[in-house]
Amino acid sequence: MFEYKIDKEISLQLIEPSDAFPLLSLVNESRPYLREWLPWVDSMRSISDYDDLIPEWRTQYYNNQGFQAIIRYYDEIAGMVGFHTINWGNKSTSLGYWIGEQFQGKGIMTRAVHGCLTYAFDTLKLHRVEIRCGVDNHKSRAIPTRLGFTEEGICRDGEYLYDHYHDLVIYGILQHEWKKLNSKETAL
Repeated sequence: MFEYKIDKEISLQLIEPSDAFPLLSLVNESRPYLREWLPWVDSMRSISDYDDLIPEWRTQYYNNQGFQAIIRYYDEIAGMVGFHTINWGNKSTSLGYWIGEQFQGKGIMTRAVHGCLTYAFDTLKLHRVEIRCGVDNHKSRAIPTRLGFTEEGICRDGEYLYDHYHDLVIYGILQHEWKKLNSKETAL
């Protein structure tokens, strides 16, 4: 079982079938908030909607293609973070994340993404990680900015969101950039 401890408050865990109900409850509590930027929210309406997804997410991890992890904040599910898939030929991946509305503003997602980057570059030995965010999703965009990513461009109409397309900002960070940024943090 995959578990990655971020700090005393936060850990990442490979999702288990028993997590379906609390995960759905979190989505339901935050549905209008999440729906503003995430195209999958309307398709997650019952526990059975996770019946195929959870085994897929677990297979992704066991096939060494990254992971989809729940974020535990003081042992309560606060959201999810994970690698979409890993391109081993290029040693690259993209990262996605979401957090329940009541957990925002506590630095949880920044710390969770920081942990994923450490795992990607130190454990998996990847070369590049990319994050794509809605151009107007300032809260989501703050995370890669805060963590030292480079804004690389705009993917016009990059994602269909219910009844319209919206532009995505592409952020990237390379292993040597991450190591340099984090060696500065430890030197302080």
